Amino acid sequence: MNSQKDSSARWTRKDLLGLKDLSAEEISAIFKRAAQFQKGLSSPQTQLKGEYAALLFLEPSTRTRMSFEVALTNLGGHTLIFSPQVSSLEKGETLLDTVKNLEAMGIHFFILRSRENGLIRELSQKSSSSFINAGDGTNEHPTQALLDLFTLKEAKGKIEGLKVVIVGDILHSRVARSNVFALKKLGARVILCGPKEFLSDDLRALADETSENLNHSLKGADAVIALRIQQERLEARLHFTAQDYFKNFGLTEERLKKYASSNCVVLHPGPINREVEISSQLADSPRSLILKQVSNGVFIRMAVLSLLRLKK
Repeated sequence: MNSQKDSSARWTRKDLLGLKDLSAEEISAIFKRAAQFQKGLSSPQTQLKGEYAALLFLEPSTRTRMSFEVALTNLGGHTLIFSPQVSSLEKGETLLDTVKNLEAMGIHFFILRSRENGLIRELSQKSSSSFINAGDGTNEHPTQALLDLFTLKEAKGKIEGLKVVIVGDILHSRVARSNVFALKKLGARVILCGPKEFLSDDLRALADETSENLNHSLKGADAVIALRIQQERLEARLHFTAQDYFKNFGLTEERLKKYASSNCVVLHPGPINREVEISSQLADSPRSLILKQVSNGVFIRMAVLSLLRLKK
């Protein structure tokens, strides 16, 4: 059995809603397919030929939305951009009715971003179409975590046994949740670090360790994932300034040299806020995998779309 058939044989889902649901084998199947596209071992141009995908982004996005557009184009599919502000949602139509009407036009792939936790899962249960979670509230962002881990594995040769620190606004981060689920399934040791206001109780139970001291958390770290402060989700005023945050939790080359392993790499889901969660020097340094994450995001999203297409 060749590698393309091998990976598709293990994929049985019509949707990608989150990584909490996925097995290590399913995650590996996505990585194998992404690697095929990355290395030019699979011809993508006709895999989604004739297929239409609706990008229903109810929150702002740059990297996720545009990389899905590139991925769909690479696969020979067609992208339909949905703008809620100029849609019938403004006239009172429900999102489910919107989906049903788009299905009636022959659209059977929906890539959805929403502020509401669980909305995507609810829609998928009421439809035979394929849904991809492009970020729902503070719940999950599966394709972002997949591209993070794919990039990390590419840099380190493995995930199992790595010490990975996730630092920043854990409480509001759907990326952090998806990353913890996937990292643990693949055998990494996960440390969550941030101000006490940002340490989520549910993730404390899932991580190997939580800390409010970044220097302590970085000791022996193989990789660190920085998260931005999600000002748009804050319900209370913070008790520290951006300068205070950078002093205590900001990533710098000096801090990594002093505390982390000598070959520690840095990732960030973006958008980055320079001199708040990461210094410009570090963001642009050889340690930084940030732009590599963006490049790999296209291959991961191509992999997910092609596996869902095989399931249909």
